[in-house]
Amino acid sequence: MSKYTTSNLKDSEVRHAKPQDKLYRLRDGGGLFCEVLKTGAKVWRYNYRINGKQKTFTIGKYPDTSLSEARTSRDEAKKLVSMGVDPSQQKQINKKALKENTFQKIAEVWLVHQKPQWSAEHYRRTKSYLERDVFPWLGNREAKAIEAPEIIAVIMKVSDRGAVDAATRVKGFIQQVFDYAVVHGKAPRNPAKDINLQLILPKRVKKHFSAITDPLELGNLLRAIDGYHGSVIVRQALQLIPMVMVRPSELNNAEWIEFDLDSAMWRIPAKRRKLATHIKRANKPEDEHQVPLSSQAVKVLREVKQYTGNGKYVFPSARGRSRAMSNNAIRVALRSMGFDNDTITAHGFRAVASTFLNTLGYRSEVIEAQLAHKDKNQIRRAYNHADYIEERTVMLQEWADYLEGLKLGDNKIIPIKRA
Repeated sequence: MSKYTTSNLKDSEVRHAKPQDKLYRLRDGGGLFCEVLKTGAKVWRYNYRINGKQKTFTIGKYPDTSLSEARTSRDEAKKLVSMGVDPSQQKQINKKALKENTFQKIAEVWLVHQKPQWSAEHYRRTKSYLERDVFPWLGNREAKAIEAPEIIAVIMKVSDRGAVDAATRVKGFIQQVFDYAVVHGKAPRNPAKDINLQLILPKRVKKHFSAITDPLELGNLLRAIDGYHGSVIVRQALQLIPMVMVRPSELNNAEWIEFDLDSAMWRIPAKRRKLATHIKRANKPEDEHQVPLSSQAVKVLREVKQYTGNGKYVFPSARGRSRAMSNNAIRVALRSMGFDNDTITAHGFRAVASTFLNTLGYRSEVIEAQLAHKDKNQIRRAYNHADYIEERTVMLQEWADYLEGLKLGDNKIIPIKRA
């Protein structure tokens, strides 16, 4: 108990103190007083002398800081003064240390540390998740004080808006930040590791990307694409994507340097593929994905080149040619033509090709190689890169011919002529 509790100041006096025309002080002894401002605010302060100078230390506002707590803080400050430490300066040091140890500050340092190892897109996406879904709730909290229930609340805010996959990613990012905090002595343990997502997130039914599997419907879609009245660049991307069987992100971010139109080949470098991070970073030529181009695909690309050939990207953004077309552009175009998410998606064109080509009798190994799916068979995977290129070249040309037949044949289905 403070040795100044014998003072005349009582909590009721502070509580009932009214503002006056000018500020006044309610003294408690030992240098402690409550300053009553003209606005009615009440602030605890402590007067002290150090190094021959009279100074004032602000403790906190009443009633957030009670009389008893103010006396305790005064006693702690008085002890610092007796040791030759200025409590006002020490408070600033503590504030700075606290700021450096907040979750947001640690996460920002972690992002800088990780940036050289990540792709620009992964860095942007991770930073965006943290800024939108984590910092508003945990950013100003000292990392070592954060417990699992607080993290669960953040995860559930994301899940409750229907973004279960995003909630899983957010938990992963938080866990990685805490791993970094533990290693650097900013937190004693990682509370995110205690969280079992299976116990808190709703069960998800795996949903495949929507795809058209009826030839007549596919023909209607292809004709709709040719009649698309929006951006010329988006229309040409829509014309190309059914023929090449690549992932939407691979198409959207395609660069002219990857194409050899004379030899009808598109080589997607490892750094842009869906691969392990260490493989993407190495970006070796043997890990590129070769996409043979049909004569129809080459024709579309030569037309595109008239518009974008002097830039970096084949399909640049409408907001500026210094960046690639948005991942949303094809989806928005499909919706504007009346094809909703349950009918077809940009990724669904891969499923369209796979379904039709499997039905038409092409070897599954060749189709999977063209889709660039992972092959668990290490020996077989080693031969896919070279041995299937001729079969894939023939297959993609016949597939483009088939699509052209559907588009031009109206209600008449033109079958693929297999050699």
